Amino acid sequence: MRIDLHAHSTASDGTDTPAELVRNAAAAGLDVVALTDHDTTRGYAEAIAALPEGLTLVTGAELSCRIDGISLHMLAYLFDPEEPALLAERELVRDDRVPRAQGMVAKLNALGVPVTWEQVRRIAGEGSVGRPHVATALVELGVVASVSDAFTQDWLADGGRAYVEKHETDPFEAIRLVKAAGGVTVLAHPAAAKRGRTVPESAIAEMAAAGLDGIEVDHMDHDEDTRARLRGLAKELGLLATGSSDYHGSRKTCLLGENVTDPEVYGEITRRATGAFPVPGTGGA
Repeated sequence: MRIDLHAHSTASDGTDTPAELVRNAAAAGLDVVALTDHDTTRGYAEAIAALPEGLTLVTGAELSCRIDGISLHMLAYLFDPEEPALLAERELVRDDRVPRAQGMVAKLNALGVPVTWEQVRRIAGEGSVGRPHVATALVELGVVASVSDAFTQDWLADGGRAYVEKHETDPFEAIRLVKAAGGVTVLAHPAAAKRGRTVPESAIAEMAAAGLDGIEVDHMDHDEDTRARLRGLAKELGLLATGSSDYHGSRKTCLLGENVTDPEVYGEITRRATGAFPVPGTGGA
């Protein structure tokens, strides 16, 4: 089985619609793909309706968190999307995305960059607006060569010249909320240092003690030495070690299935989940 547990659609900051995402996942030879848009479950219905036969969909989300001034992302799988407390927290995070993006536009304007809110809103479309949409605007204007080049201290990285904070969930609260909604939690790309500051291993150990299920080990932002270190940490802490592409369509260079999760680890995730179940494809539209 080929299992990719981290992919985004136009419901947040990917460039594939949810329907395109599942069709592309099947074309890439995947058996399982997880839809993990940022702080939203809005893509579920479209993805399920289009799910090709032979492909299983894991419903999830990537939750925006912050601890000790460090931003991090928590992957949540197979939770009840209607559970009131987790739903309220996701809405709180999403509602803060628009003023935050508008603040980044204002900072960029002050730096002499002629980006407009209308441009960013057009790029985001119906998705939850975020930094990648602002980064895409910088690419369109020729300010940077790629989206990843916008995530530096010169521009949009944490603490960068045009960075603006937003409401982000305490990771321990995120773990509690996801667990209460029957879901499973995996810390996304925990050592992706080029994105900004990363949490220390001591904090990961504390999260493990609080109920964190796993860490994302095999990821495009982790080199081989980092993967080996994280795999050792996962074993030491009794955490599941996952792998995934973090696919964003054409917004990033990574491909679906570029990194995958061991079938035994996937099986354990599904065994632990009680809020929702993987959806088998029946040959969607």
